[in-house]
Amino acid sequence: MAGTETSEFGVLVVDGSGAVAHASGCASDQQLQASLLAGLADKRTRGSGMIALEMGHQLVATYRAYAKSVVFLIQPFGTRSTLFDLIASVDFADAIFSHLVDNPYTAMVVVDEQARIKFIPPVHEKFFGLKPGEANGRLVTEIIENTKLHEVVRSGKGEVGKLQELGGITRVVSRVPIKKNGITVGAIGQVMFKEPETVHHLSREVARLRSEIEFYRKELSGIASSGYGFEQMVGDSDAIRQLKSDILKVAPLQVPVLIVGESGTGKELAAQAIHVLSPRNKNRMVIVNAAALPATLVESELFGYESGSFTGAERGGRKGKFELADNSSLFFDEMGDMPPEIQVKLLRVLQDGMFERVGAQRICHSDFRLISASNRNFQEMIANGEFRLDLYYRISGVTIRMPSLRERLEDLPLLVERFLTAFAKRHRTGVKQVDRRVYAYLGEQSWPGNVRQLLHEVEKAAIFCDGPEITIDSFRLMTDIQPEKSTSSTPPAIADAPVAGRPATDLLPATPAGAAPEAPRRIQDAIDMLEKAMIHEAMSKYRGNKKKVAEELGISRAYLYKKLPVE
Repeated sequence: MAGTETSEFGVLVVDGSGAVAHASGCASDQQLQASLLAGLADKRTRGSGMIALEMGHQLVATYRAYAKSVVFLIQPFGTRSTLFDLIASVDFADAIFSHLVDNPYTAMVVVDEQARIKFIPPVHEKFFGLKPGEANGRLVTEIIENTKLHEVVRSGKGEVGKLQELGGITRVVSRVPIKKNGITVGAIGQVMFKEPETVHHLSREVARLRSEIEFYRKELSGIASSGYGFEQMVGDSDAIRQLKSDILKVAPLQVPVLIVGESGTGKELAAQAIHVLSPRNKNRMVIVNAAALPATLVESELFGYESGSFTGAERGGRKGKFELADNSSLFFDEMGDMPPEIQVKLLRVLQDGMFERVGAQRICHSDFRLISASNRNFQEMIANGEFRLDLYYRISGVTIRMPSLRERLEDLPLLVERFLTAFAKRHRTGVKQVDRRVYAYLGEQSWPGNVRQLLHEVEKAAIFCDGPEITIDSFRLMTDIQPEKSTSSTPPAIADAPVAGRPATDLLPATPAGAAPEAPRRIQDAIDMLEKAMIHEAMSKYRGNKKKVAEELGISRAYLYKKLPVE
């Protein structure tokens, strides 16, 4: 058959003397028989093996020696085969195949096009408690739990790196369809495990590492938050000194704390400082935004839930905020905005720390320290029926009031300096200097947004400042802080606005005694002189109250500060 091609499978049996006892298919060719016997003579292992031959086309013969004969099974290939290249190049190819089948890390389950098991390695039979050959011919779904091999056979699409539960342990598996002439003829599945004891050991090791990671994450969180409190509460005013003193007194105690104050005063900073200075600081403080808590999810979010308690519930359940805050602090931000239906659900757990997970039958307990914050007036809310009186008593063991920025204007320089330094570090720029008149200008603002608003305005000023120094002009976007009668940077026609009925010329500065009067040579010089005179008189009239001076003259305070002499 030399020089011809055939796809006919062949069987050759040779007796102990080398005579052909049986030949069928492509093995009937005498030249092939001679080549096989010559190949067998070259093999180091005579018991069993594989031989690759090139005789006009490629053939692979698998042989096994018995007591008085050798049996060859010959498979011809119509096209070039990678399998042929492997066997032709490696004389121990049969040992490689045995390793792939027997090794627990590469052992595979083979199914046919009907998803029936054709081969399952001994290590798998042992794992599933099967006798040798017991699974052959049975549907793979009857033998292997959570398998997807039947779906791979049906779809012809492989799955690599998928998770599969086997014996209560999650493993990573691969499922690959096997195709011949473009048609799926079966599939193989592999799982990376050696034996159940090894997998259990790996699972315990992973669990231990996860526990350590969580521990160090908490440690890092505690280290990061250790400076997230007092250091961020910038100021040296009497109001800030009193606030820090109150926090130092209440932090070591176990009483609930209610922090009240206007929006933007730093209530969360105070809560963090209380937690960091408390005996519970080894655990991360748990934060709940009461205003954003939907009534439909309040129980699952606060109390947690058991596995399968509702559609979409995570497998294994989930801890709620109260349970997460065990041995730590629980910070309820915007407590005053909590809907009435949620207020009722909090009373019991705030009283004794007892609660039930959604879908659970057992009572849970959490030892947490409650810290609440709000910018609302609780007295008015209680009077109007918007907040429960009994809940108010639960949350207000100690009340700490955050001072507004208007009460601590002397802290403005320190705050501005801190904000500019942080801004420069964050954006890798130089630190801007500040014109001294800026602080007086900032002190005249109303600051409804308090320190948070100041932060935003200072950063915007740093952005729009053209030079290395921030001036009053850099705050041109601050018109939303407090409306002015005139937001224009250009003053009105001062010559048309005499003060208190006096002629404008009377407001020109007097000529010193003995000196010849010097008339302005330009109109702009006259306007500047008149402008200064009017501002000087208004400042005297209102005793330095710049707000009233600006209103009197009909100019913005920003323009007024530009015209005032540097002190």
